[in-house]
Amino acid sequence: MGIMEMNFCVLIPSFNEANTIGGLVIDLNRRGITTYVVDDGSTDKTFSIARDAGAIVVKHSVNRGKGAAIREGFRHILKKGFDAVLVMDGDNQHEVNSINDFLLKMNETGADIIIGNRMIDASAMPYIRKITNSFMSWLIYRVSSQKVPDSQCGFRLIKRGVLENVSLESDNFQIESELIIKAARKGFRIESVPIRAIYGDEKSKINPITDTFRFVIFIIKMVLKE
Repeated sequence: MGIMEMNFCVLIPSFNEANTIGGLVIDLNRRGITTYVVDDGSTDKTFSIARDAGAIVVKHSVNRGKGAAIREGFRHILKKGFDAVLVMDGDNQHEVNSINDFLLKMNETGADIIIGNRMIDASAMPYIRKITNSFMSWLIYRVSSQKVPDSQCGFRLIKRGVLENVSLESDNFQIESELIIKAARKGFRIESVPIRAIYGDEKSKINPITDTFRFVIFIIKMVLKE
């Protein structure tokens, strides 16, 4: 399937992204890309700004977590005829100009999942995030035999077949790891593409201690299920 033949959409799980979501959706719409936003219980104007900018918006009445928002978005998107979905963050850490790199990589390799790789030049990445990301990527490799240099990157292109055959359960940030492990075990091909992440003054929604602990518990549970 060639790049021009791939009918894909963008999914943006969002929580209190009123300052950035509008410009992002407008940029995507200008490129003719259908955009879904799942507003995960925001207390600001994320919902109305995303809707007015042209996104298809799903609203959670309370904050349920990034994983729950992504799973909700997948459910809506699977009802449509898209070949793939590109997941990206709503805080402007992911560059819209990188989208073509994902499409090219999927076209060149035939991979089922393309994950952004910020680790080639991680000089701008906060130190604690580098450490936790490296640890999580190593642990995922040990569990799934799948090498993903930046396993916690949320910028990823996923083919429809993966969503139809991989059952996701996580409500929080573990969903990124869950997708890799379960997809790898089902034989789906996973590749990475270099990206540049933009770090501003925003406060990360990831707690390196709490979320790493949740991640380890999640991995233990997955291993015990085998």
